[in-house]
Amino acid sequence: MSGAARSPRHRRATAAALLALALVAPACGSDDGDSSATGDSSATGDASTTTTGAALPAGAEDLPGRYAHYDVVAYEGDDMKTLIISYGFTDYDLVDGEIISDDSFCFSEHRSDQPISVEFSDAATQAIRPVPVAVTVTEEDGVLHVSRPATPTGIGVRLEDPANDPLPTDPDDPRIADDDGDGNPGVTATITVTPELSGEIYLARREIFAYEAQRQDDGSLTGTVDDDSEQLVIGASDPAFETGGQWTQYPDPAKSPILLIPVDRSWDCERLRAERDALFPPTPEVDW
Repeated sequence: MSGAARSPRHRRATAAALLALALVAPACGSDDGDSSATGDSSATGDASTTTTGAALPAGAEDLPGRYAHYDVVAYEGDDMKTLIISYGFTDYDLVDGEIISDDSFCFSEHRSDQPISVEFSDAATQAIRPVPVAVTVTEEDGVLHVSRPATPTGIGVRLEDPANDPLPTDPDDPRIADDDGDGNPGVTATITVTPELSGEIYLARREIFAYEAQRQDDGSLTGTVDDDSEQLVIGASDPAFETGGQWTQYPDPAKSPILLIPVDRSWDCERLRAERDALFPPTPEVDW
């Protein structure tokens, strides 16, 4: 099959793989979901913790604990629409009068409006470790509102300044890191368009996500995710997969929800996977 004949399918495949890392929440630092395992700080650039400097409202002292984390980010690309569904944990801790959020992730799913399969390993998902950060907690009409600011975080790359350093494009750049441990540069997404057309792409990525959520009567938090992540294809198993695609978050915030459900601190990724259906809504499909 000629390159010209395969081009549209390759563009769709690449667009899907480029979206496979759009996890807003994004990954566990270890297989057991231990929130104390922060991993190599050089992998994320280890940005300093943001502080709010404001007194906490009444009721905020009840926030600390472990929450099972579910979020969806909806994207539109040049050739497809897609959803990235992420599962993990958000740990809130009270530190020096502030609520510090430490997010980790376990596994993820992908859905699109195209017959394309995207696989992103648990190891790659768990390599995403956003920097712990102070959240802003406010109260309005008796309801607590939690706002997590963006903390740019490198995955598959070591960035001295994660917010501003440009992503490298050379797979031999010394800043590129095999964060999923599969022997390839960056982190790997496996894509299948047809049985005859499949392969891997290797990515360097800057995770940039934030959320706004409100506490419910049952102690859970619900809200929406804002994702502004960026990434580059730094290699592929087939050169035809190296062409990038353009994508943006779908503007309807209802398509990018976040749900945090209180669980015991002992929960790990294995327990979360086993309890997924009891905790969270059915996996959504592209419906716009």
